[in-house]
Amino acid sequence: MAKKKSPSNVSGDKTQSLQTFNLLDLQQYTQEKSFSTNASNDFHLFYVGRDDVHDVLKYVLSRCSVSLYLNMFGYDDDELNDIIMGKILDPSVTVLITLDKSQAGGVHEKKILDLDRTKNLAAFNSHFVIGQSATHQISHTKGFVADGKVGGEGSTNWSISGEGTFVVTGQAGGAGFKAQNNTQSIFTDNDTISRFTAELIAEHMAAQKTDGVTKNKSSAIKKK
Repeated sequence: MAKKKSPSNVSGDKTQSLQTFNLLDLQQYTQEKSFSTNASNDFHLFYVGRDDVHDVLKYVLSRCSVSLYLNMFGYDDDELNDIIMGKILDPSVTVLITLDKSQAGGVHEKKILDLDRTKNLAAFNSHFVIGQSATHQISHTKGFVADGKVGGEGSTNWSISGEGTFVVTGQAGGAGFKAQNNTQSIFTDNDTISRFTAELIAEHMAAQKTDGVTKNKSSAIKKK
């Protein structure tokens, strides 16, 4: 069951977008609640277990309203999946998703595959593939570009321990808190956004060629 929607998740609110996004919007999710006075204007690195990476991701992804290019290795977060599903079924948002074949037995991957079988996601301007790298290795990228304006990449998998989700207490270190050593960058540099978008498209096309699992094939691969 998906977790209760939090204030950082504005899915369904058409007044919220990334058109005026500023990295300072995310300083509230750091341990210090602010960035240094000499912090970069187009790049910031967040730390799982220290910063609220889960809310950072929700803040950016739920405000996506034009396009989403995503390649994610570990895809196991109910709330993020709900946000992505909303984008997939919105024909005004172009969605390109690549997931790794070795992880394709997960419940969320199955949800997208099942949805594609019943609704034909291409008709919603959404494109989805589960596959490998161009040389038949794992597709290990963990990043996205939203609306051609905001990018994210790092070692963070989408899971409770991968993001250090504040499950019980709402803060790091409380009861039930789990956190891997991961980082999550968010960036707005135009050159990086452009190059990363091109790379995400190339990885999607490679996954299609390397025996990718698409809408006409069911996934029988067990999650590692």
